[in-house]
Amino acid sequence: MASWNSFPLEVLYNVLGWLAFFSWSISFYPQVILNFRRKSVVGLNFDFVVLNLTKHSSYLIYNASLFFSPVVQRQYHQKYGFQEMIPVALNDVAFSIHAVLLTAFTLFQITIYERGNQRVSKTCITIVSVAWLSAAACVFIALPSHSWLWLVSCFNTLQVVMTVVKYIPQAIMNVRRKSTVGFSIGNILLDLVGGLANYGQMAVQSIDQNSWVNFYGNMGKLLLSLVSVFFDVLFICQHYVLYPSKKMVISPKLDVVSKEPLLESADRPHSENV
Repeated sequence: MASWNSFPLEVLYNVLGWLAFFSWSISFYPQVILNFRRKSVVGLNFDFVVLNLTKHSSYLIYNASLFFSPVVQRQYHQKYGFQEMIPVALNDVAFSIHAVLLTAFTLFQITIYERGNQRVSKTCITIVSVAWLSAAACVFIALPSHSWLWLVSCFNTLQVVMTVVKYIPQAIMNVRRKSTVGFSIGNILLDLVGGLANYGQMAVQSIDQNSWVNFYGNMGKLLLSLVSVFFDVLFICQHYVLYPSKKMVISPKLDVVSKEPLLESADRPHSENV
């Protein structure tokens, strides 16, 4: 079993890991709080939330299996070498559990708060259905040969695909609305910090072990960080550069076309809103 060569790097690894955990975990709360304060989920793309739940559920299966299962760990070492460290840390498991719970709660908010004419798209439903049917098929394929590492790797691949797909509906929705009102930028800023810390944690482990197996042996974690950072930068550009919201408030009036609350500038005289 591999062990750390440098105590300072081990400490840095744990610091970055828990920084990623707290950043990613806290990143769920700005959106939850925003929904609660507005009593509305208009502006939050429902496909994003549903795809996110599938992503985090599959990631939890992968992290928990690789971290807790001696059988999966043995198969990992047989494939990559017994001198290599398991690429999943306790903070990865803790984050996954928290992410599933908070995403499920956000989905619950969607069912109780004002949502205008927004709904989960048929495309999203199809993608999620295909994803879980594919996962079920992988289970039956892995059973005869007890290929548990391959199976959990399938769930890791699924979470990577969902990570790529989940951001797209929200990005497109922001473009169509020419606004990011209703979508919390606090979520994105914290997500960016978490993604960078997660990538840094992998780099520190690789430097200490003088091996890059940590990267290609856990491509899911690597791609998770890179994809998250890419879309976070995109959303930051949308929020601060392309569609900066000057003090926007939600009007009780409804858009006659979209049936959604109109977005009005708080700087305008009230008489102009009548």
